Amino acid sequence: MSRRIDYDWELPPAMLQRLGRDSYGAQRIVHEDGHLLVILHEPPAGSGSERRHSVFLRKPDGGWFHKGSTPGERAFAKLLESYRAALVTFEQRHEAAADAEALFQILGPLIPLSRAAANLQATLQAAREAVKDDPLLVDLRDRAVEIARGLELLLADTRMSLDFRLAHAAEAQARAALEATRAQHKLNTIAALTFPLMAIGAVFGMNLHSGAENLPAWVYWAIFLAGLLMGLMLRGWVKAPEAAGAAVSADGKAKASIAPKKK
Repeated sequence: MSRRIDYDWELPPAMLQRLGRDSYGAQRIVHEDGHLLVILHEPPAGSGSERRHSVFLRKPDGGWFHKGSTPGERAFAKLLESYRAALVTFEQRHEAAADAEALFQILGPLIPLSRAAANLQATLQAAREAVKDDPLLVDLRDRAVEIARGLELLLADTRMSLDFRLAHAAEAQARAALEATRAQHKLNTIAALTFPLMAIGAVFGMNLHSGAENLPAWVYWAIFLAGLLMGLMLRGWVKAPEAAGAAVSADGKAKASIAPKKK
């Protein structure tokens, strides 16, 4: 929590009573005796747990002060521009995000930034209603509305893109499990068909004479090659689901590359 600083300006006693001793607190306004105190937060960084206050004071004569000094108008514009710059940065990161991990890294700091921008808009709207004849507040309020809406849309797009990628990954995993089950079923079928033959051959093959012992050597190699060819054919039959799954996965990656993004 950012500590409260007593700036070099004079505040009405009624306004001082509405301020905490340790911190300025949430984004808000304090309007007393013609003085308008606007308490805002700078764009949060990282996890957004820390808040840095940016305090503005409008005196009854219309002059704006920022943290005890002038000109407050320039500091107002700089604060709004920092929020707009953060919005542009996150938009660029969103466009460059290639996977769910990158989107998750964007989503973390984007949530407190969007919340701070929404509170900034609400505070400037309250200031506009408190002092209706100040054109600066009208301009700042409109700019804050644009920034807050941009961050809100970007946050929604990021969440939608992340949900899409996670759902697509879950579907691909389920599809791979199904294909593995099918391949296992085929292997079990092959084992069921060949096991009796292997058992019979193991029992009788070594005790019976087939007459093939006197055949030329090339016959042995022909039988060996025929068995190898049959093994390769069976392997291709078992691997067929995996090839189909790879094609589906490639198609899924193509779809993921056009996942919903901010327009």
